[in-house]
Amino acid sequence: MNCKISEDLKCLLPSFSVIAYEIEFDNDFDAMNKSKEVDLYLEKLYETIPNIYNYDEITKIPKLKNTRDGYKKMGKDPSHTRPACEALLRRIVKGNKLYRLGDVIDLGNILSVETLRSVCVVDSSKLIGDVVIRLGKKEDIYEGINRGLINVTNIPVYIDEIGPFGCPTSDTLRTSVTESTKSILVMIICFDESEKDLDEQKLISLYQTFTKIKNMRKIGEN
Repeated sequence: MNCKISEDLKCLLPSFSVIAYEIEFDNDFDAMNKSKEVDLYLEKLYETIPNIYNYDEITKIPKLKNTRDGYKKMGKDPSHTRPACEALLRRIVKGNKLYRLGDVIDLGNILSVETLRSVCVVDSSKLIGDVVIRLGKKEDIYEGINRGLINVTNIPVYIDEIGPFGCPTSDTLRTSVTESTKSILVMIICFDESEKDLDEQKLISLYQTFTKIKNMRKIGEN
């Protein structure tokens, strides 16, 4: 599996890039397990995040501002179609907890909040062929996880040979992580170059610490 960013998207957003890893788990690992260790990590997050960020200033945080500016350049209103990273941060700053879905998915949400970037976590065995990230078209409509139909016109959409499976707002049911998931694709979506090395190390650290990894492979970035 390779990952490619289309020329039209790179021309529109020269700083756009992706950090992508395919992770294979041990056979006895349950991707939907809800461990006490991740519970504790989340509780710490709920304590610290509201003390770091002011709700009314969230759109001014540099990484989130760059993401929102990217949406605007593509012709999308980020206040109407909110990037997932911003939505998750807003939820925690308000004093609300994230939905607890399963460690593999929840680590993606933690990664999103800590890196201030949208993160895609999907079952890689359900993907066919290479991954292409391109500008969404009017016909690129799919059912998002707990969000109904998602219209990804004018935002980055992730596609395989079957069709769209995600965007920085929501991923699709078709490639969602379940109890039987044994391998995943994790992508950090970057609208700027700041702290990319740190964000990549955070991805590696979280999944190495809280899951049982058999294999971890970086996917080619364009």
